[in-house]
Amino acid sequence: MAQEDVFKALVSHCKEYGFIFPSSEIYGGLAAVYDYGQNGVELKNNIKKYWWDAMTMLHQNIVGVDAAIFMDPTTWKASGHVDAFNDPLIDNRDSKKRYRADVLIEDQLAKYDEKINKEVEKAAKKFGEAFDKEKFLETNPRVQENVQKRDALHARFAKALNDNNLDELKQIILDEEIVCPVSGTRNWTDVKQFNLMFKTQIGASADNTMDVYLRPETCQGIFTNFLNVQKTGRMKIPFGIAQIGKAFRNEIVARQFIFRMREFEQMEMQFFCKPGTEMEWFKHWKAFRMNWHKALGLGDAKYRYHDHDKLAHYANAATDIEFEMPFGFKEVEGIHSRTNWDLSRHAQFSGKKIEYFDSEENKSYVPYVIETSIGVDRMFLSIMAGCYKEEQLENGETRVVLALPAALAPVKCAVLPLLKKDGLPEKAAEIMNDLKFDFRCVSEDKDTIGKRYRRQDAIGTPFCITVDHQTLEDNTVTIRYRDTMAQERIAVDKIRDIVMKEISYKELLKKIQ
Repeated sequence: MAQEDVFKALVSHCKEYGFIFPSSEIYGGLAAVYDYGQNGVELKNNIKKYWWDAMTMLHQNIVGVDAAIFMDPTTWKASGHVDAFNDPLIDNRDSKKRYRADVLIEDQLAKYDEKINKEVEKAAKKFGEAFDKEKFLETNPRVQENVQKRDALHARFAKALNDNNLDELKQIILDEEIVCPVSGTRNWTDVKQFNLMFKTQIGASADNTMDVYLRPETCQGIFTNFLNVQKTGRMKIPFGIAQIGKAFRNEIVARQFIFRMREFEQMEMQFFCKPGTEMEWFKHWKAFRMNWHKALGLGDAKYRYHDHDKLAHYANAATDIEFEMPFGFKEVEGIHSRTNWDLSRHAQFSGKKIEYFDSEENKSYVPYVIETSIGVDRMFLSIMAGCYKEEQLENGETRVVLALPAALAPVKCAVLPLLKKDGLPEKAAEIMNDLKFDFRCVSEDKDTIGKRYRRQDAIGTPFCITVDHQTLEDNTVTIRYRDTMAQERIAVDKIRDIVMKEISYKELLKKIQ
């Protein structure tokens, strides 16, 4: 199945099985805004718990906050968002569609990479075990031609971004003959900057209001609370502050389902350290965060680092962790060395002294910051994409299975009476009532047992418990394992231990370190 078809199937699956719905769909929906359904909210909450526990339980020097969405508007002047929170946008005159100029060029770079990879795959099949990938990359003429084109484009693109040269970005699009995906033409407008912040008002009457913004990122609430947390928690450098919360951006080019939305959720940790040690901590968090992703078992090859071509005005180092989505490698998380820019700016604009007194060195300084920032919605999409499978069975049937890590699954266990009679539903209810205090479980009695298994596979339920007539005789049940479809007979009192072992966050967290 083509990757585009896989993505369409995944989007359809998310709606059909109660993971994600278009927001206010009965009124026609709102572009780039989505609601999480009954299974989606469970998976989303489990992702957040996995992140939160990895930060606050595995590190004694990391604590959490939950800052308000509304902040004094001076916050966003200090952070630079009022003056510089822009995207370079370009319109196609024929389709009337608007695009991010940098994304169009990044997609072009990806096309060169795809051409190179296809040549490598063909050669690998042809030469088998004797294939020397490094030598092939260095000597094959077609590969070398595409490498040179990609490298030249990359260098030109990076310079244009760093110089904030909008004319050059347009010229690159023209020179690379990049066409509009809708119209297929190259009839482009000039590139212009567009501010992404939503503005609203606070006040009881029209003549007594104040302009405020919906926060475009969650980290500023951490910075403005730095002294509050440090002093009340008696925190010593180095330490971190973690937060999960909503952010809002007026994305003109919102696309690819929940990958880019106007209302989204972030999981961020700001790690405050002594100036001069920031690069050491940058490397530490870069490795730790990659381990966190890989511990989920979606496949190490699906992840890669991508160092930034253009650093933000506040950063001295930045990298992304990218995941291979059905539409290519895309950013899921960013790790940034923000220097002391944020705290210094808030000190300047607030008139407050924001420093840390280091008792060991007997001096005060403004700490440097390492940020880890991950989009909950993008993480959700990467997990769904990595776990969605269509399998051909030996009997010729096809099953759709969501092979979620057991700890993240919305439903951990389904208790299924074989029939709707003979006391089986009552026995199933008895078992479920005993298990529901330990993990989320459901009971279904509609349709054949085979169809119910398929439905639970599609939801991602790792265990199904079948209650039959033998259960009434010897208090045993059949447990079915989602990934292998293997079944075995076990005593009812063994269910909890088997399920708890597999769904444990403890075992998942142990894999990180």
